[in-house]
Amino acid sequence: MYKEIIDKIKPEIEKTISFFENEMRKIRTGTASPSIVEDIMVDCFGQNLPLKQLGAISLSGSRQIIIQPWDKSYLESIEKAINRSDIGINPIVDKNIIRLNMPSLTGELRESLLRVLSEKQEESRKTIRKWREEAWREIQEKCKDGEIREDDKFKAKNDLQKLVDEYNEKTKEIGDRKKKELE
Repeated sequence: MYKEIIDKIKPEIEKTISFFENEMRKIRTGTASPSIVEDIMVDCFGQNLPLKQLGAISLSGSRQIIIQPWDKSYLESIEKAINRSDIGINPIVDKNIIRLNMPSLTGELRESLLRVLSEKQEESRKTIRKWREEAWREIQEKCKDGEIREDDKFKAKNDLQKLVDEYNEKTKEIGDRKKKELE
């Protein structure tokens, strides 16, 4: 009975890990990556659309992102959206394309990015803890109602903690990989 409760929270914790991985991709390092800009929301013709829907995003070398809008009329909107975003890169409009040159990381910027990384990592851990607490609360209620035996309640607690430890380790590995990229 308790295994179903634990299995029920696994997809939610997986979503947390996926979200954290996506957030880590958005933190820029000294090298270019399309994931830095693809989700920037662009106000185009009264709609907010992600940049990846408005043009092709490619790399030119390891330090330059090229954005080629599907339509020339998107250029100005894309440029404004990039300037408003928090990526800290100034777009260069070159005829029908936009170039983004990745600056090298300064010590101050690196420290700031490491702080953001730590905050996002802690948010993921909090979300995982929230799911653990919710499952544990449900297990305790079912134990009170007689649906789960006392012995199974303690097995459930151990299994739940193993699951949380496993996902916290994944979060740590993802964060450590990003820290190495920033160093």
